[in-house]
Amino acid sequence: MISENGNPNSINEKIFLENYWNIYKKLLFESDINSDLIAVKNLLRETNKKGGKVIFVGNGASASLSSHAATDLTKQAKIQSIALNDHNLITALANDYGYENWVSNGLSYYANEKDLLVLFSVSGESLNLINAVKFAKKIKMKTLSFTGCNIDNNLRRETDFSLWVDCNSYNIVESIHTIWITLIIDLIVGKISYPVN
Repeated sequence: MISENGNPNSINEKIFLENYWNIYKKLLFESDINSDLIAVKNLLRETNKKGGKVIFVGNGASASLSSHAATDLTKQAKIQSIALNDHNLITALANDYGYENWVSNGLSYYANEKDLLVLFSVSGESLNLINAVKFAKKIKMKTLSFTGCNIDNNLRRETDFSLWVDCNSYNIVESIHTIWITLIIDLIVGKISYPVN
């Protein structure tokens, strides 16, 4: 263990860490989220049973989470999934149609009404994702959002299903989204620990 040597900052850091962990404790263990997590698990299975795939999309770190979720859902849970975040696709469609329209245009090539669109967004206000939901509605595709910040954010309001984190910290919301989606995947697998291949 590293010695603090009487550093006064260490007291402030301990308080910071205690407050930080308390936020996670509240969001993960003191909220009634379990029934919603089970409902999302059932939604993913239902999509698979009707021959649809799951299409994950997000911006920034949420794009990385989209890739992670699509890989694990496909590989571990055997539910066909893709992440719509290839850099060539993004830059080509954003260049041709504007960044706010690249996702909806991407969906026009890859999505159908049997599919499920899953959107990760801390703010729930990303215009490219909101426009994607509008496109999904046109083709009668179901939508699910993982958001945070304002409870009345546009993505939460516009999607068919939603999981919302009651927090304004981007890092915490993104971490909770990661825990929730990977937990849901493990729930589908039915095991907490299992071989990766």
